[in-house]
Amino acid sequence: MTQKIVVEDKAERKFGLHIPLPVKSKKNKDMLALSFGANAFLNLLMIIACLLALIPIYVIVISSVTSEAALTANGYRLWPAKFATEAYKFLFAQGSIVITAYMNTIISTVVGTVMAVVMVGLYAYAISRDNFKFKRFFTFYAFFTMLFSGGLVSYYMVARQILNIGNSLWALFLPSAFSPFWVIVMTTFYRAFVPNEIIESARMDGASEWLILLRIVVPLSVPGLATVALFSAIGIWNNFFNCLLLVDDAKYYSLQYTIYTSLNNIRFLLENADKMVGLVNVSELPSQTFRMAMAVVTVGPIIFAYPFFQRYFIRGLTIGAVKG
Repeated sequence: MTQKIVVEDKAERKFGLHIPLPVKSKKNKDMLALSFGANAFLNLLMIIACLLALIPIYVIVISSVTSEAALTANGYRLWPAKFATEAYKFLFAQGSIVITAYMNTIISTVVGTVMAVVMVGLYAYAISRDNFKFKRFFTFYAFFTMLFSGGLVSYYMVARQILNIGNSLWALFLPSAFSPFWVIVMTTFYRAFVPNEIIESARMDGASEWLILLRIVVPLSVPGLATVALFSAIGIWNNFFNCLLLVDDAKYYSLQYTIYTSLNNIRFLLENADKMVGLVNVSELPSQTFRMAMAVVTVGPIIFAYPFFQRYFIRGLTIGAVKG
């Protein structure tokens, strides 16, 4: 320390400069650190936001296990006035087709999601490489389909007559297994997080294109692919338009379309109750509770799958964001 002061004193006398000694702060305080009060306020705010998001789901679950009469008389409550499971019994009664529809939807969601990740990942990787000869053509081809569509008639004819996927499980997921929007997103992700230098060095070491893709590109692209997988799964799970348009046989119905038709049947019975005296006891048919049970049945699997993909969301959804 003495030697350092002597050196600085000589420099000051020789050049007429003043070199201030480094001053250590008593506390290495992080400029971005929050105070205790601000941190407590933000945590409380997040807890309130979470509760506001969870309370409607809780009310739906409680309403689904409430008797129809109690729900009609007392409205929605945080605890059932009279516990009942008639809505679920009605939903899954008599080896109901709902069980078959559940299996159809699970199979189509799993297979369709895998196909979407594979096709989108391969397509986007090809057009993200600068040495791909037809990069501009296939980029324009994907982007063009986002702006213009062939229309419903051509969609129906291609699916029914050319692909011949009508009245099959393929109709539930194959038309939704590819998205040009996610191709553009994944192309941006590849360019941002998979540098050309890594790929070139792997080529110099003798790695083949498939080895580079599977051993280098895919591990680096897990956040983007996981984001594509989750949103593809949600889209296929919630889709009932393909079933409405392409499926006539009830054994291939999706869960959403089955519940939609069941709800329409109940509404028809309720609206024509005066014409069915003695045929159907309309007063015992669940209506509001059946809607709540439908919501629980359809939303449940997605809610349980979400936490497994949540860790990739921040990185996957900020693809192409401006970096400071």
